[in-house]
Amino acid sequence: MQNIDKKNELLAPAGSFEKLVCAIEFGADAVYAGLPDFSLRARINKFNEMQIIEAIEYVHSKDKKIYITTNIFAHNRHLDILNKHLKIFKNNLPDAFVASDIGVIEIIRKILPKADIHLSTQANTTNWQSAKFWYEQGVKRIVLARELNLEEIKEIHEKVPKLELEYFVHGAMCMAYSGRCLLSSWQVGRSSNLGDCAQNCRWQYSLIEKERPGDEIPIEQDQHGSYLLNSKDLCLIEYLDELKNAGITSFKIEGRAKSVYYLAQVVKIYKTALKIKAGDKNKKIKIKKLKSDLNKLVNRTFTAGFLFGECKFKGQESKFSHTKEKYEFVGEVLKNDNDKNLIKIRVHNALFVDEKVEFIQPKGDNLFCKIKNIYDDKTLAKLKSAHGGQNRMVYIEISKVPEVFSVMRKKLYF
Repeated sequence: MQNIDKKNELLAPAGSFEKLVCAIEFGADAVYAGLPDFSLRARINKFNEMQIIEAIEYVHSKDKKIYITTNIFAHNRHLDILNKHLKIFKNNLPDAFVASDIGVIEIIRKILPKADIHLSTQANTTNWQSAKFWYEQGVKRIVLARELNLEEIKEIHEKVPKLELEYFVHGAMCMAYSGRCLLSSWQVGRSSNLGDCAQNCRWQYSLIEKERPGDEIPIEQDQHGSYLLNSKDLCLIEYLDELKNAGITSFKIEGRAKSVYYLAQVVKIYKTALKIKAGDKNKKIKIKKLKSDLNKLVNRTFTAGFLFGECKFKGQESKFSHTKEKYEFVGEVLKNDNDKNLIKIRVHNALFVDEKVEFIQPKGDNLFCKIKNIYDDKTLAKLKSAHGGQNRMVYIEISKVPEVFSVMRKKLYF
């Protein structure tokens, strides 16, 4: 395994094999992926059993780590299925299983006694006594509840110093306590606690008080209704040193449902931030620039969550659903040819000859180029444009050749 600085593990989401590769290429030290039927992203989980094993082998070939999520709140009907699923890992153990249910943990231990266990944030660990209990049960790491503040994290580390602590630093927040939401079950019969959340908190709501129809209800809304349940996105890029000093060993990014375009940038930005030394005199300026890059991605405006105290209503973005997109994701670089200044791309949105585009590279700085020519990937016929959908691929000719796995975007003008 890679000798990762224990205070600097960047942990990225992998909603599919493609996204897993993207996260690794853009700098993640570890990834987390869902076991079919047992992940809290079960509805959008793109892995089957064979692909999960391939993912483990791929990640380990890169000297990185992979954690498999099995963190639903399991019912009796899930237990036999879990037994069958776990047997596929007997010769290919991941670096840990992430679980929240005691019954699930016991089954993992029975089937795979050598497996490490990480306790999911869904278990809602909010105090050192709970952390100590789980450590004494053999849990190697706890994904702390998002509701903890910095001082509480410090105390947990001081009381249980050998326990690894993981904390979410970026991504979507749930308006329910540690994600234990019943809205989706209540409204559409889809359980968020079984990985099938309908994201009801992002919907537009209108409030009517039946007994007081003339009373004004002070809630902001647009023509679609109110976003009173819509939580802001978590962004802790400015506080990574504080989290390190508090005892956090793994910095977790949320977003298994996000695109490779989103994932590539967030992973690269946080990896860059984690590499900036505490004594760097320009650190604040560099971090400010990185945060502005995060703001170029669609978000619900940012919050530090509970890190410095309870969010209360400050954590809700009730004015709108999300910010407007400033850039459009147009392609992924699959192959490059430096001699001919050609690259093969998977097209995601419309591209035109003479259009200016930007490449976000896994290792190097961003590249800005103009598209000279577009060619059909099979016939090599010249095209005036290319459009996304149906796994469309083309070759494009440009002046500078980007790295493979680069993601490609163009600026939107309003």
